This record gives sequence, structure tokens and C-alpha cells, in this order.
Amino acid sequence: MKKRTYIDSVHFYGRIWCVLAIIALLAVPVLMCLHLKVWPDWGVVASGFASVAILFYPTGVIEVIAYAPLLGSGGTYLSFLTGNIANLKLPCALNSMENAKVRANSEEGEIISTISIAASAIVTTLIIAVFVLIFAVNPAFTKVMSEGALAPAFKQVTYAIFGSLAATYFVKHWKISIFPIAVLSLILVFAGSIQIGVLIFAGVAISMLGAHVMYKLKWV
Repeated sequence: MKKRTYIDSVHFYGRIWCVLAIIALLAVPVLMCLHLKVWPDWGVVASGFASVAILFYPTGVIEVIAYAPLLGSGGTYLSFLTGNIANLKLPCALNSMENAKVRANSEEGEIISTISIAASAIVTTLIIAVFVLIFAVNPAFTKVMSEGALAPAFKQVTYAIFGSLAATYFVKHWKISIFPIAVLSLILVFAGSIQIGVLIFAGVAISMLGAHVMYKLKWV
């Protein structure tokens, strides 16, 4: 019997946990319907599902294609199971691999990415638990977060994360950064409501194209 490799194990267990996660998510509404003996109007559900699927299904496929090369196999499974990829998991994995000086498509990168994403998920869960307890003990604290002096800061968290992460790459590779920054800025000017998954996929494609052209022209 052929020995299972690390990547084979990642895909084997990753698929199992993804299926279990889907079952767990669907089990909640199904069990509620069974307990209350009330079922939704499937015609209305299908109509609502169709309108949402047109937007989110292509984005979901694009996100997998765009994120997988950056996160590695294990990181991809774990990220899509725990969520919040663009805001937390992707920056955490990229920063960890950058500090460890490994590539995402290497065995070392696979391990570093998976460990960093797992640590991010654990820390996020602990922080949420702490703040849930704080809000439960002192409900007035929610006003400080949403309406008080700290409110403007929480609106800039995403930009701060990606700004600090991107700055290190822009400084190191400023020549190949000019083209994608210019093109993506124009896209946002004329299509500011574009989905983040589509924008990331476009950014990856534009960056690769720009770097390839500059390499052929011997500009880098």
C-alpha cells in the first residue's frame, strides 16, 4: 500500500472537514424546522437563492483560484473553514511566510501558512470570547465601540492591515508595483462597488501580466 504524503493527507482530511462543516451549517435550520414542524416556501427560497447565487457563486470560485496559490493547500482548507480570509487569514499567512523567507508553493511554506492561519483562528476566537464576556458584563461598552471615540479607528482596521502589509512589498518591489496599483486604482474609480474576490483575482492577473511584460522588456 502506497504511503500517503503530507499533501495527500491535507486534501483527504480537508475534504472531510469541509463536508462536515457544510453538514453542520445545514443541520441548524433543518433541526429547527423539524422541531417546530414548520418548513419554508421552497419557491421563495429558490427565488432568493438564485438572485444571491448569481453574485456570490462566481466570486466564491474566483476566491478559491486567487487565494489557493497564496495560502497553500492546508491554508486554503483551514481559511475557508474558519472564514475572514481577506481581513485576517491572508495577511497573517503572507506575513508569516515573508518573515520565514519561504514560498507559498514550497513544503515549508505549506506548513508555515497552515500554522499561522491556525494561530490566527485561535487568537480570533479567544478575542471574540473575551469581548463577548465584556459586552455581557457591561452592555454600555458597545456604545464606546460603535459611537464613542474608538469608533473611527474600527472603520479603518482593514485598510490598516492591508496598507502595512502591502507597503513592505511595494518598497521591496516598487517597479513591478506601479502598473497594478495604477490599473486597480482606475478600476476602483470607475467600479468602486466591485466585489473583493473579483478585485483580488483581477489584481493577481494584472500583477503577473505587468511583471511578465517588464521582465521581457528587461525593466526588472
